Amino acid sequence: MRKTQAVSSLGEHRLMLPAWVKAALAANDRLKGYLTVFQTASAHAAHPAGEVPDLAREFAAAGLDGAWLHDVAAAARKVDDDLLLPDMPRLVRGLEEDLGTMARPVVETAGDSADAARVKHWLDWLRALPADRLSARHVDALTRGRRGDGDSVHLLVMDLHKQINKLAGELASEVIDGANVWDLQPQDRTRVAAFMRGLNRTAALKFDHPGLDTAATRDGERLLLQNDIGTNDAHVLVLQVADRTITLTYSDLHRIRFEFFQSLLVPFGAKWSQVQSRTDAALNQGAAYSVGTAQFDCADEAALEAALEGIGSRIVFLIDWNRARKRLQAFVGKDEAIAVLAEAARLDIGHRAWLQAGGERLVFAAMQAAGEGAFQIGDRLDEVIGNADAHAFLLAVMQLACDALRRGQPAALVADETRMLLPQHVRQRTSEFDLLAEHAAYCHSLAQAVSDGLAHGAERSGKASRELATRAKAWERRADHLVMQAREKAERQPRWRPVARMMEQSDDVADALEEAAFLISLTAEQHVNGWNDNVRKLLARLAATVLQATQDQVKALAIARTLSATSEAMDNDAFLRATWRVLQAERQCDSLLRDARRVIIGAVRDAPSLMLANDLACVLELTSDRQLAAAYALRDLAFDKAGVRG
Repeated sequence: MRKTQAVSSLGEHRLMLPAWVKAALAANDRLKGYLTVFQTASAHAAHPAGEVPDLAREFAAAGLDGAWLHDVAAAARKVDDDLLLPDMPRLVRGLEEDLGTMARPVVETAGDSADAARVKHWLDWLRALPADRLSARHVDALTRGRRGDGDSVHLLVMDLHKQINKLAGELASEVIDGANVWDLQPQDRTRVAAFMRGLNRTAALKFDHPGLDTAATRDGERLLLQNDIGTNDAHVLVLQVADRTITLTYSDLHRIRFEFFQSLLVPFGAKWSQVQSRTDAALNQGAAYSVGTAQFDCADEAALEAALEGIGSRIVFLIDWNRARKRLQAFVGKDEAIAVLAEAARLDIGHRAWLQAGGERLVFAAMQAAGEGAFQIGDRLDEVIGNADAHAFLLAVMQLACDALRRGQPAALVADETRMLLPQHVRQRTSEFDLLAEHAAYCHSLAQAVSDGLAHGAERSGKASRELATRAKAWERRADHLVMQAREKAERQPRWRPVARMMEQSDDVADALEEAAFLISLTAEQHVNGWNDNVRKLLARLAATVLQATQDQVKALAIARTLSATSEAMDNDAFLRATWRVLQAERQCDSLLRDARRVIIGAVRDAPSLMLANDLACVLELTSDRQLAAAYALRDLAFDKAGVRG
């Protein structure tokens, strides 16, 4: 084998690939500019009275003569349904040369004759075009993006770009903080590192979503950085750094997200050109997408690196942004949803964790758990508790989700914490009821956890029962803390004394439920001998009845805080019905306890198992007694508030 053959067998063409890829990426920018001219010229010729968009900054960023190309589009005319363009051979020649430049690294490395044949077909087609006019069929073959309608120059450029990006990643001669880079100058490295410092500071907020891969290289006097953001073809961000000026080119399917990104870059000195709306049948289902260019003029190298770091840190907040905005609009208005996302970005909280943990389902579940007295079907969060509290609550839930996912905690925990969090943000008419509502939320969460645990067999799982007991203890302690707050207020203000007394009675409910959770954890330690389906069903029914009574107490509390001497009879009746259901639940628990004891004595022979099963049943029944006492205390408090005397 001759040496030249040996070098060829090792793929000597790859020695030239870095330069070819660099040239191909630059050619891709110019090709997009040329194709934009054809689209703009065709649109202007169809509607000559309209103004031709000013694309000077975009053309300059691509290294094209913007004035000449603008004149070509402005002078376009329709003649016999053909598009007449001045100096068309020069425009087509630029297309042909740059298409060949862009295709070279792909054709040389793909090893697929289909790629070469496709490129040759379109190069031959360009050479055969008329010298002064294009038919509608020609324009369509140049600019068409819908794959189902056949191939086009535009589709070829898009496909080549994808393959070149893949090559760029493979060709990277080194990695700087996660960025694939090649052919950099010494000063470029600190600039790439600055960008990646910002990107990496917030990149974890995307969690399991793909994206944020970065590539960097030098092209003459410019450092080029490209970030893939996510997975969509039309969502692109490219940075050019020359001297102390940063030029950012950004395209987005969603104009509203484009405007959001513009607002994120305001603190870093972005000066935007006029944002253009473009149409591509292959992107966004043929709907328009937005393209714009921002310039950052930096006073010195420190300011330049700070701007690069700032830009990098904001990109993660674009991922899944539109989906988060739509989900938030179930609870607040459109502008407020964007304000929540902007504040989350400012605080480096992010929204991806919230979406991943359940998104709107977390909030709907919390609203539902608050009881129908607080939220009716169809209520929007901000309409019930106000914009400020809704804004604060949604931000807090996003923070909860971020913290939980970073620690590897389950989404179920985020749901539990969200349900407990909502009462803290509910705006009520009287401050005395704030602590009552928050305490009731803890009682409800405890009852829900105990009921769910028995319904799903927590007594048979050491891990599940331990987690239940741990959560219950934490909630019971938080409930105790609220009682202490009420006592402190009662010492200073007499009007708080009835509230403090009621909270003390309600705290007996929390104590009993925490004890039930503890007994379940003890039972799981190999003390379920003799427990059969009947035992489990009766204990689960007891817990479910206690849960229902807790929900009715929450509903009664929500109604009570709105009662006054002028309340409508409907509100008064709803309050009395809720407290009456607590009484019915207590009587039902008395009966269920007797049934449970008969079944437990008949089924369980092991002494520890018998004792724990009986103790658990008794504690659940005791909980219903204490709920009834708390319900009577609430009646007294509500009647006093409404001016009713017994």
